[in-house]
Amino acid sequence: MTNPTERRLAAQIAANTRWSRQDGVTGTEAARRAFADSFEAAVDPDGVLPVQERARRAEAARRAHYAKLAHRSVVARRKTREAREAEARAAVALQAARRTGGAA
Repeated sequence: MTNPTERRLAAQIAANTRWSRQDGVTGTEAARRAFADSFEAAVDPDGVLPVQERARRAEAARRAHYAKLAHRSVVARRKTREAREAEARAAVALQAARRTGGAA
């Protein structure tokens, strides 16, 4: 049995070999189409809407999806920044306590 490092390297070799022989756009076309189709399936699971209405709703669902991702990114960056700032404040307080001989 191979270890995780060997498996990772084997996967890297396979992926790089594949993409050296195939155009990236063509190679991901089916996945991109399936992703786009998933929004249509979500807004019209029974396939009863007119094509234009289904497309309009699917586009709105796609935009909502990306807006949610953007929101999560903003929240994650804010939390990271706040944690970094709290850590810096704690370090300053600890240094001050050490200088004055008090407990932190």
